Order: sequence, then C-alpha cells, then structure tokens
Amino acid sequence: MIEKIKPSTSEKIIFSFILILGLLCLTTFFLLKDKCLFIKNYDPQKINFKDPSNIAILNVECGNVIIELYPDISPNGVKRFKALTQAGAYNNIAFHRVIKDKLVQAGDLEFGKKGNIDYGKIGTGKSGLGTINSEVDKEFDYIRGSVGLARSLKYNTEDSQFFIILEDKPLYEGEYTPIGKVIYGIEVLEKIKYLDKSEYVLRPDFINFLKMLK
Repeated sequence: MIEKIKPSTSEKIIFSFILILGLLCLTTFFLLKDKCLFIKNYDPQKINFKDPSNIAILNVECGNVIIELYPDISPNGVKRFKALTQAGAYNNIAFHRVIKDKLVQAGDLEFGKKGNIDYGKIGTGKSGLGTINSEVDKEFDYIRGSVGLARSLKYNTEDSQFFIILEDKPLYEGEYTPIGKVIYGIEVLEKIKYLDKSEYVLRPDFINFLKMLK
C-alpha cells in the first residue's frame, strides 16, 4: 500500500500563491484587452438639450460622443456637416489621422470607407458636393473637444473631413472653420487607435454611425 504524502504548510502557501498569481494575471489580461473598460457610454435620450436640432451623435467602439453644433458661428460649415450626417455619409468612415491625446480626424468619404480604404490617397478624398468657404471671422475658442472642418493648406477648401481636438489649440483660432464642441463623451475619443510613429493609421478605427438627434 502506497502511503499518501501530505503537503507541508509551506508547500500549501506556495501553491496558493501561484494559484492567486495566475488568476491575477488572467484577470489583468482580459482587463487590459478591453480598452473601453471604465468608459461611460452616454445615452442622448436621457439628456435634456437646449436645442436638440443641433445635437449630433457620433458612435464609435467605446460609446457615444455627443456634439453640439454652432450654426450661428459657421452656418455653411454646419449645414454641410448636417447634410452629410443626415445622409449617413459618415457611417463606417475611418479615423485616418490620429495624434495621441491631441487630435482625431475622420470624414474622407472617398478613400476612407470601411472595406475599401485606399492608404495611398486617404486624407485627400472628397464628398462630391464641392468645397465651401472658410468661416473663421467669428470669435471661437479652440478648447479641448472643439470640432472643426479640415482643409488643405489653402482657405476655402473645406469639404467633408472634420477633426476633434483633445487638448486646447489656441493657434487654430482664425485658421480652421469651427462647427461645434463635444459636450459628452470626449474620453471615448481618447481610445481611438493611433500609431506612435505616424499620424496616419493603418487598420484604423471607424465611425459606427453619425446621426443627428432630431
């Protein structure tokens, strides 16, 4: 008959320590894998807005970004943004340009569509509606969460692309057409995929949908 060997107290402690350490490693792995952990997803239906007709809902992987538009400041810019939003043109469009903790940019309707990205041309695409004039004369503070229309090096070349800044950018004032500000969900944008060595992102994150509240 084989006699069973009972583990010593020190062996039991070591085994328990290894088991706990393994569970902690496994838990940490799954927590780190979920980049949206602890990010609040705002429900626009539960928020009272002063002017619901100027509220846009940008939905991405980690939740909703709620944007208030300012037609009094940039009537043509907001009109273009609303028209494309209401047409569903921004759905499944890439965040092709992302600078960590500074800026996210999307809206290339021609070369940034999910499943049909052209990495050689992304950032140069157009909407087919033509360009609009820059609206930079009215006072606007480009603080964290501000939304503006992207353009080329020349004024009056705004079209469909837009950016949202993740830090204050006073130098943008008078340079880029402002169309609104993020009022809820700015932290969602901080989870958008970026690359350390390039502003332009391979295999980028996408806009799930962008729609007007009303």
